[in-house]
Amino acid sequence: MEEKLRSINLHKIPNHIAIIMDGNGRWAKGKGMQRVFGHRNALTAIRETADTASELGVQYLTMYAFSTENWSRPKLEVNALMNLLISTLKKELPEFMRKDVRVNSIGNVSQLPKSAQKVLSDVIEKTKNNKKITLTFALSYGAREEIVNAIKNISEKVVNNEIDIEKINDKIINNHLYTFNLPDVDLMIRTSGEQRISNFLLWQAAYAELYFTDVLWPDFRKEDLFDAILDYQNRERRFGKTSEQIDNNE
Repeated sequence: MEEKLRSINLHKIPNHIAIIMDGNGRWAKGKGMQRVFGHRNALTAIRETADTASELGVQYLTMYAFSTENWSRPKLEVNALMNLLISTLKKELPEFMRKDVRVNSIGNVSQLPKSAQKVLSDVIEKTKNNKKITLTFALSYGAREEIVNAIKNISEKVVNNEIDIEKINDKIINNHLYTFNLPDVDLMIRTSGEQRISNFLLWQAAYAELYFTDVLWPDFRKEDLFDAILDYQNRERRFGKTSEQIDNNE
């Protein structure tokens, strides 16, 4: 692990990492336990990943915690996830303060239980001045719904003459997304061997490097994040340019 850490170029750390935390259910099933057991054991992975990202200098870490589609899961599992969210935020608040972590959320959080909304809002408010890393939880989040809502809001402003339709550009669209206060994603990681992005940050990840690992999320640790970052650093990010243009800083 130390050798991997020494291999990481601290001057080329991704500014914004997004993670699809997949595999909790399969992890639990493999141990003969209910899916909720996997979700509970995922907390260690979240904590260690956030700590490691912060130590490396990552400024933004966004985690796909609960999608709009997840509401269709069994009620028992959904209720357990909401209770886990509440208890975890309460328990981790002192650590967020100690480690200078600013907590943020994206998604239709109005769909969360009132108790979860209250705790989430309280943690966000209390950590709003922390500066080392912004930890964003995507809750009741779906990228297509996000984009549809942005289109509706922009359309309404066009009708009300607040926005000139000819002046609509990337910046205006971005300012109407849940992530208006976050930069684009540099590196998107998905665990558990699945190779899709599942309606997560479709706009924001337009130029993200994608990294897929077979590791199930509850088993994801510091070394796995090192692997993802090393893979990222070995890629050439061209943003539509040629290699020669990148080499010449054009």
